[in-house]
Amino acid sequence: MKISTKGRYGLTLMIALAKRHGTGCVSLKTIAEENGLSDLYLEQLVGPLRNAGLIRSVRGAKGGYELKMSATEIT
Repeated sequence: MKISTKGRYGLTLMIALAKRHGTGCVSLKTIAEENGLSDLYLEQLVGPLRNAGLIRSVRGAKGGYELKMSATEIT
């Protein structure tokens, strides 16, 4: 089975957020650097994930993205 780049990046983003769930927000730049991904491409993916109610964004110095619910609740 072949997964598209968009799908692979989306899964990587969700896994990174799931690993940090409960520890606060993380920036897309941090996730991109840790996983060797393009932060600009990740920015295109967070909108649909946010609209689907899977992640939330927080503005400010300690802002970033986090899962909206526990990873075990996402199917």
